Amino acid sequence: MNHFLELEGVDCQLWLSPCKQGYRLHLGDEVTAPIDFCPQGDGRGILTIAGAREPVRFAIDGDTIHLHIRGRTRVLRYRDPLSTLALAEQDAGQLVARAPMPGVVVATSVLPGEAIAAGTALMVIESMKLETVIRSSQDGVVDRVHFKEGESFEQDAVLVTLSAEGH
Repeated sequence: MNHFLELEGVDCQLWLSPCKQGYRLHLGDEVTAPIDFCPQGDGRGILTIAGAREPVRFAIDGDTIHLHIRGRTRVLRYRDPLSTLALAEQDAGQLVARAPMPGVVVATSVLPGEAIAAGTALMVIESMKLETVIRSSQDGVVDRVHFKEGESFEQDAVLVTLSAEGH
């Protein structure tokens, strides 16, 4: 699943994918492998990046992560993937809910013409045997549901289109 973070005023998109040695970190066009994190409790752990072990300290406060590594503290702000993708695609009074990862629609919870509130479950998707609820990031009216139950889709596919009009 894609994740969006703000680091020093710059928005970054990252995700993890499995590899033989654990996981690969995808940050923009760069790929680092293998990567692993071993928590040690009390906001401490060992981060292993391409074989190099780095002790880290961290504190999580809501959507903000304070990370101390290599003698420097960095502040990361987590951005909700659905809201981030939707805001990037907001156009002409419409809002789209995009797929944060490739998958299959398990269930749809809304119908075209239905007025919904921010946080309403739009559909449930499955990716890599993990179910995820796709929620609306704002109030609106369902304009179109693009995929039916059982249909597959790619990452960033438009799943549901909402309209702010009529709400």
